[in-house]
Amino acid sequence: MIHESVVDAIGHTPLVKLSRCFPQADLEVLAKLEMLNPCGSMKDRPARRIVEHGLATGDLVPGMRLVESTSGNLGVALAAVARVHGLKFTAVVDPNTTTANLDLLAVHGAEVDMVTELDSSGGYLHTRIGRARELAASPGTVWVNQYANTHNPAAYRDTLAVEILDAVEGPIDVLVAAVSTTGSLQGIARRLRTRHPGIRIVAVDAVGSVIFGGRPGPRSIPGFGASRVPELLSRDEIDQVVPIDEDATKAGCRRLVDTESILAGGSSGAVIAAIQRLSRERDRPAGRPLRVVTVLPDRGERYLDQIYGPLIDRSNPSPWWAEDLPSFSEEVEPEGPVAAGRR
Repeated sequence: MIHESVVDAIGHTPLVKLSRCFPQADLEVLAKLEMLNPCGSMKDRPARRIVEHGLATGDLVPGMRLVESTSGNLGVALAAVARVHGLKFTAVVDPNTTTANLDLLAVHGAEVDMVTELDSSGGYLHTRIGRARELAASPGTVWVNQYANTHNPAAYRDTLAVEILDAVEGPIDVLVAAVSTTGSLQGIARRLRTRHPGIRIVAVDAVGSVIFGGRPGPRSIPGFGASRVPELLSRDEIDQVVPIDEDATKAGCRRLVDTESILAGGSSGAVIAAIQRLSRERDRPAGRPLRVVTVLPDRGERYLDQIYGPLIDRSNPSPWWAEDLPSFSEEVEPEGPVAAGRR
């Protein structure tokens, strides 16, 4: 197939069985490798939908500017899609944005606006959003606002979830995904429930995030968690919340690359840690493994210093993801709630 542009190559990412990371006979984990999208993350999907819908309706025309508060991935995707369609883009970022993402934003032609003032929750999100709102007041500028934009969940509902249903024959018991705007989890869940109404929806949140009422606290790994409750959140659509701290997040990333050779970002590590915790539950379908579907949102190259530093200097031949980090054989008590929602 020949595509008209790189934007047309977004989606149709592989679905891989994580049988080495999760070798249990009574558990099957299937992971969508969203880091294989052209710009390196699942955020390519809403970036494409938001821009193309705006162009189709006339809300956007070439030469206009998009602005968005972003920790990196959506910004990189919006910068690339905007450039293809003759639009400009400004990314409002904070000091937790990785050096790799800042470099990628620059390469893709984005203007970068860095905020440095902490908000009342100890993070930067409120500050970033306030700055994005200020910039959007300029003529010819549109604020994407991923936390409230309904095209965010719709992009995942109409593409990623459809790809999962096309690929997976038979039942899907659990969907596990990291959350920030909650758009991806809810969009995927809404489509999967049309065929699998009994599926359990598990949100993986960061310790220190306030999305589900947790105690606010500092977070340094971008990509999941938030210091505000997204307008998109529909709490009764989520059955369970698993908060994961940063040590467990790093351990999950390192376990994934050590067992599966999948180099993924921080939110993927949190998902791996959450699935390991959930795997200790005793409930299993009769006569078959529990089938879990998850999403690995982005590439690990953007987190080499933050997460994978021990690999670079490693001289010890023992499994390096187990060194100085919580063992997956030990339960780590979360600081926030593990809440049960709709049943």
